[in-house]
Amino acid sequence: MAVTPPPSGAVAQQPGVLMRAALGRMRQVTGLPVLFGGAVSSASRTVCLSVFAGTTTNALRGLAIHAGNGLGGRVLLTARPGSVDDYATDAHISHEYDKPVGAEGLRAIAAVPVSVGESVCGLLYGGIREPLLLGDQVLNAMGRIATQLGIELAVRAQVERRLAAVETAAITCAARERPAGPEWERLRETHAELRSIAQEITDPELRRRLQGVCDRLTSPTGRPVSRNRLSPRELDVLSLVALGCGNAEVGRRLSLKPETVKSYLRSAMQKLGTHTRIETVLSARRAGFLP
Repeated sequence: MAVTPPPSGAVAQQPGVLMRAALGRMRQVTGLPVLFGGAVSSASRTVCLSVFAGTTTNALRGLAIHAGNGLGGRVLLTARPGSVDDYATDAHISHEYDKPVGAEGLRAIAAVPVSVGESVCGLLYGGIREPLLLGDQVLNAMGRIATQLGIELAVRAQVERRLAAVETAAITCAARERPAGPEWERLRETHAELRSIAQEITDPELRRRLQGVCDRLTSPTGRPVSRNRLSPRELDVLSLVALGCGNAEVGRRLSLKPETVKSYLRSAMQKLGTHTRIETVLSARRAGFLP
């Protein structure tokens, strides 16, 4: 597995939000008192430690972990979890970071890689201030959390790529330059996909950005559509119905039961005064609720 900077957007956009949440889960699962981590630098094969929980000094803050150096550097290079029972005396690692580790009082430490695709994009650490064995159970739990974090970062990278493309399209709409037929259909598909992805995003800032882009796609002026009588969930359902999705497919994409999809669709019909799926989609488009 390569030790390379992650795909654009995967960790660059506020990685601390997701990493701090991962440290919180790690503390609950492992009970380790000291936790920290960081992302791979976009310019070098290093990890800069930037998120912390349970530390009592600033000795580790901003520390750059180079591939191959220390415990973290070994994990970064091999893309495999590792641990030491007593950091200062362990003969299997190099000791470039003994001073900051010692200043924090850490003895036993475990580290796991965070990966997006085939790239190691960060490290998560856990430690205690006693020379004790951190067994496979701790390493496996940390590994599961690191895997989950990697998935979250991959989703974020996908969202960032989609947002970059759709924001360009939104600028075109704001300039009142209607795309050609095939481009407009792709725009509608992306709009529906973004609304679906937004349901999986836990980061409130990114979710607001997604919603803002969707609003700009449906409003050429970039201002929210007035008198929008449809709820966000009704719009989610209609955006997929507009692509030709049946109720079962809409439910699968939005994690809703087909009966719930029908309920949202009926509610949208009632609000728009329509009677069929096609009529409802066309009415929503004329009103500026859908692109």
